[in-house]
Amino acid sequence: MTATDWIALVVAKKAPLAEGVMGFELRAADGRDLPAFTPGAHVAVRAPNGLERKYSLANDPDERDHYLLGVKREPNGRGGSASMVDDIIEGQTLQVSTPRNDFPLKPNPAGYILIAGGIGITPIVSMARHLLNTGVANFHVYYCTRDAASTAFLDDLKGPDFRGKVTVHHDGGDPAKALDFWPILERPKGQHIYCCGPRGLMDAVRDMTGHWPTSAVHFEAFSEAEANRPDDVAFTVKLRPSGETIKVPAGVTILDALRAAGHQLASSCESGTCGTCRTELVSGEADHRDLALTEDERQRYIMICVSRAKSPELLLDLGSNL
Repeated sequence: MTATDWIALVVAKKAPLAEGVMGFELRAADGRDLPAFTPGAHVAVRAPNGLERKYSLANDPDERDHYLLGVKREPNGRGGSASMVDDIIEGQTLQVSTPRNDFPLKPNPAGYILIAGGIGITPIVSMARHLLNTGVANFHVYYCTRDAASTAFLDDLKGPDFRGKVTVHHDGGDPAKALDFWPILERPKGQHIYCCGPRGLMDAVRDMTGHWPTSAVHFEAFSEAEANRPDDVAFTVKLRPSGETIKVPAGVTILDALRAAGHQLASSCESGTCGTCRTELVSGEADHRDLALTEDERQRYIMICVSRAKSPELLLDLGSNL
């Protein structure tokens, strides 16, 4: 991001949305309208501890006077969410990026199935509000959480405006009690699916929609993919047709290693969900960690923002990424 991407916004309101989830209402100090956004968009925020984190916008895009964020405090995370929840006070000024959208809601006359798990509700509730307020009736929200206390936006989604359009399912933390999506997804009827939540939920939805058109199924992770693991090791990337070889150390993504070597490459979410950095995999065994590629695509492509190698070397063709 360049400096012009950032704006100073005031925390007009900070209030709990659910157990472990804090809501932040951000406004301009002078009351002006904020840069426009579309359903599914996110902003980056510089937390008080200096870390930058991305958060989906949860309000209706027609509400131009504020941005609404829902932040789940992750005690085992890298500190960004904890700093947001613990350190921010009302009246404080934050540096916030202008919105961008890697998870856009596309027009679809046949309607929508909106699926959320946990804090993954934030972009989904923005979509639902937008559809409701623009007169689109053919959508349904499926929202999976542990219990009522941990369910953000519960009062809104159970209110009269959304009557008959929302199913909230609590599993009590027991995988055996998870919502069975097969009766919902077994027969495609032209709808588009938008799914945001933990990897387990998205993997289940992906498994059940293998017979759907890939253009009709959209995913976004509510947190960054597990790009780095304690047992990661270094490997080499070789580029076709130049033959250039680049070392990818443990703890460094392929994308970052290639950029450090002078390659200008396209990327967007850098969390393995949007598909922008898809790169041709010519040979070698990839360690796929994305949520964007189908099983067939994984034979030919790799998402270089999060995925790594199981073999000592990968041969890549960057032509597909330019």
